[in-house]
Amino acid sequence: MAGAISVAAEWQMLHNRYYRKPEIYKMKWKHIDLSRNKVACALYGGPIAVIRDDSKIVQLYAESALRKLRIFNSAGVHLAETVWRNPGGRLVALSWTDDLTLICIVQDGTIYRYNIHAELIEPSVSLGKECFEHSVVECVFWGNGVVCMNEGFQFFCVPDFKNLGRDGAGVVKLADPLLEAPPLCMAVIEPKYTMSGNVEVLIAVEDHVLLVDEDGVQQVGAGVGPLQKIVVSRDGKYLASFTHDGRLLVITTDFSSIIFEFSCESALPPEHLAWCGLDSVLLFWDDSLLMVGPYGDPVRYYYDEPIVLISECDGVRVLSNSNMEFVQRVPDSTVSIFTIGSTTPAALLYDALDHFDKRSAKADENLRMIRSSLPEAIEACIDAAGYEFDVARQETLLRAASYGQAFCSDVPRDRFQEMCKTLRVLNAVRNPDIGISLSIQQYKELTAPILIGRLINAHQHFLALRLSEYLGLSQELVLMHWACTRITCSESMPDSALLSSLLEKLKLCKGIDYARVAEHADKSNRRKLAASLVEHEPCSSKQVPLMLSIEQEDTALSKAIESGDTDLVYFVLFHLLQKAVEPTLEFFGMIQSKPLARDLYITYSRCYNHEDLKNFFLSAGQLQEVAFLLWKESWELSKNPMASNATSPHGKRIKAIEKARDLFAETKEYIFESKAADEHAKLLRLLFECLIAVDGGFGSNDVS
Repeated sequence: MAGAISVAAEWQMLHNRYYRKPEIYKMKWKHIDLSRNKVACALYGGPIAVIRDDSKIVQLYAESALRKLRIFNSAGVHLAETVWRNPGGRLVALSWTDDLTLICIVQDGTIYRYNIHAELIEPSVSLGKECFEHSVVECVFWGNGVVCMNEGFQFFCVPDFKNLGRDGAGVVKLADPLLEAPPLCMAVIEPKYTMSGNVEVLIAVEDHVLLVDEDGVQQVGAGVGPLQKIVVSRDGKYLASFTHDGRLLVITTDFSSIIFEFSCESALPPEHLAWCGLDSVLLFWDDSLLMVGPYGDPVRYYYDEPIVLISECDGVRVLSNSNMEFVQRVPDSTVSIFTIGSTTPAALLYDALDHFDKRSAKADENLRMIRSSLPEAIEACIDAAGYEFDVARQETLLRAASYGQAFCSDVPRDRFQEMCKTLRVLNAVRNPDIGISLSIQQYKELTAPILIGRLINAHQHFLALRLSEYLGLSQELVLMHWACTRITCSESMPDSALLSSLLEKLKLCKGIDYARVAEHADKSNRRKLAASLVEHEPCSSKQVPLMLSIEQEDTALSKAIESGDTDLVYFVLFHLLQKAVEPTLEFFGMIQSKPLARDLYITYSRCYNHEDLKNFFLSAGQLQEVAFLLWKESWELSKNPMASNATSPHGKRIKAIEKARDLFAETKEYIFESKAADEHAKLLRLLFECLIAVDGGFGSNDVS
């Protein structure tokens, strides 16, 4: 029980609920003072972006006067940095999107985007002309969007950064609240929590609040203010606000009722105001962090350094210069086990394990006491293990559950195995070198595929691959991203060595899209490597277009023919024809040695392009085929009265037939056709002469 006492001693009680603040990491960064910097922390244990705040006058120590944008993981491990040289005025705000793109908004409304490696994502985009003319002064972010206010007190919304264009396309101007002075504070209700499906902005003005959206402005909450600071809960239902006279109000977002009110000791607005789950609110002043709930006395924590509060779905991460902590409500299963003096079945099972390790008979006594409640106790131990960050405590709780399972056959084993698997994943990503401090609830909300995607983007490919394999997820995306990254980072490596290295890993996964990797190699100006990679692509429909793009036309045509897909063969033929403008001897020579391609080209040209087909037959020495085409053309001319009513005895039909006769005469095998064509031409001449003699010209009837 001594262990249980030490665990519970770390808790604080807020009314009838326990809260704890375990330290997750000792920050590994050096010489970082949060008070001198603008800081952006991504949700779900994501990276931290830090840049010197140019709105503050700070003393420079042994550092460059150039501002640097630096990115760290949650443990303070340095990931990347870049010198900030962007024009557009002062940096107003920065924040991470859901897909870990860092959004930086400057005064003239320009939005600069960076990836997790501090690489600028081109092109930069703009909030539009009005934000350029009247500088941006405040921004409120959520998920993948932002609401900005300019100096003219006009509000602009970007619902989704993915749909944002260069000249303000994708920016929505909200209704004008007609403000004459800056608002006291503002907050945003995300579109997914509003009835209209559009973002709503809450603006504190004097003693009331204005609700602004695209369609209009509505006054709400008359008499609740003036409000100095407001923040919306994660479910969009509640609003925590700090009034001018030092009261904390929790109100429904429709302002229909006040949930609770608390009078603080200070009337100065807190530096930070954040929701801790949905149970309590945190307020931070210079050295004091106050946790307030709907009932009971508040809980106070003291700090001798600046902090940043990051609201998560199940608590608040507290970032300071020296460490990262996590404030959360203690789960019920943990309370049932570790509360001092607890006699719940779960506590007795945990205690039984302790006695068992000491070879005490008390272990058997505890088990007999909870025999009927053993399944409940086992479930509580498994559940409590999932909420722990301390690996040793996880192991002890799982051992207690396993110990109980030995005496209970009614408990399904799947739950225990699933928790072990989940904790292995969480412990792997919580390693300081990875620095993703996920809780089990955050992990469930984020989902495993997105977590693996974050690892991939952070270039943690080995861990991502192992987790994909362990969780039974596809490894293809991990290997492809690794291959593309390897190509980008191996500029000095010879193509042959790089190819061997890539194939060694890519062959581990069936169904790899070699074409996409080859396409990346081509974009990286490694065409020879691309040609070698695309040879391993099993899908012809992906392989052939890429071969054409890297100018491997002959190979592309051969692969298309091997696939047996006539549409793909036609695709190659049309590409070659379009590239050459008109068929060349090289093109004719290429298809002449490939029967399927030759026959398809002939079939197409017979219907749409006789002139090119004649050139093809001439290049192949097939004069009789040209003659047959000419003879056929003469019959087509007979169906056209305008062509056949020519007054000249040497009209188009006769000329075509005579050309056919001459070509037939070139080969001994076609003497009959040559004589037949000659007779045909003579008969047409006689016919035309008779028509001229009878009525002085050609009739209007068709001559066949």
